[in-house]
Amino acid sequence: MKTIGLIGGLSWESTSVYYSYINRYVQQKLGGIHSAKCLIYSFDFEDIAALQRKGEWDKATDKMIKAAKCLEHGGAELIVICTNTMHLVADEIQRACKIPVIHIVESVIKEIKKQNITKIGLLGTKFTMEQTFYRRLLEQQNIDVLIPNVKQREDVHNIIFDELCRGEFSASSKSVYLDIINQLVQQGAEGIILGCTEIPLLISQEDTPIPLFDTTHIHAKNVVDLALNLDEVGMK
Repeated sequence: MKTIGLIGGLSWESTSVYYSYINRYVQQKLGGIHSAKCLIYSFDFEDIAALQRKGEWDKATDKMIKAAKCLEHGGAELIVICTNTMHLVADEIQRACKIPVIHIVESVIKEIKKQNITKIGLLGTKFTMEQTFYRRLLEQQNIDVLIPNVKQREDVHNIIFDELCRGEFSASSKSVYLDIINQLVQQGAEGIILGCTEIPLLISQEDTPIPLFDTTHIHAKNVVDLALNLDEVGMK
């Protein structure tokens, strides 16, 4: 079993879910009372969120690289960024480290391809929906990406930061998300990527018939397969 290095606290709400999923998957695979060998570097999320708001991505990148190298020096053999948004700097982290970064989008693409979906809706922070780092990898695999309109993107983003990252889950916000999902389906989306690791804390497959891709679940499962040598490391 490889030692997994988790860059967490982005937010801690979803990091705790990663930790739970990873350990449960290891136990399912190995049985008994097995659990994952892992290290966690957990940020004070406000430090990173403040840099995101200011657009100071270079400073955020430096912090992420330091976290990854700390895990690497501590004995981690795989790096996992426990958030979608900060995969914006995944390439820079990978270049700075000798161990592989397991990219969340590559993990999700594997699952989308299993369902032969060619047009997908994407929900996440404004950074994830509006910048190219996520969409580019999907489009390279001939998967078209639909995102909500400007007002809807603002709503999705604000619910993440003002509610979900604080552990608040309201019926009204769930309704907003489901309305946006339905509009993306009307535009041709065959499935929806829950492209923020906090969104599955509010929305689940039971809430809609459209296929949902829970990035936290998918990423964690792929990481365990790689840690147990059941899959090939994706990111080069």
